[in-house]
Amino acid sequence: MRFAFFSFLLALVTASAMAVAPHKSVIISYPNDTPQSVVDDAMESIEKAGGKITHKYNIIKGFACEAPVSSLETVSVMNTEFAASIEEDGVVTTQNNEGGMGI
Repeated sequence: MRFAFFSFLLALVTASAMAVAPHKSVIISYPNDTPQSVVDDAMESIEKAGGKITHKYNIIKGFACEAPVSSLETVSVMNTEFAASIEEDGVVTTQNNEGGMGI
């Protein structure tokens, strides 16, 4: 009975830590010849870590997400043959407007 209580407590603490872990909004993309299974595995890893896929791209191999920083580190080393490119998601403008990252 003690073991079951300890396991429950550990699961609760882990879930709480994942809920308060800092999340980043990023775009994760892959080379065009990357198998879809590599992209799917990365999305599954993000979701299992408490992240959220916010957009799946059709033109490029990749997706946008809000994810814990630790899960982004995991995705970056998941596959060495088809390396993930992880960029912070944000507003980009062609003018030097406040609030954007002017080009």
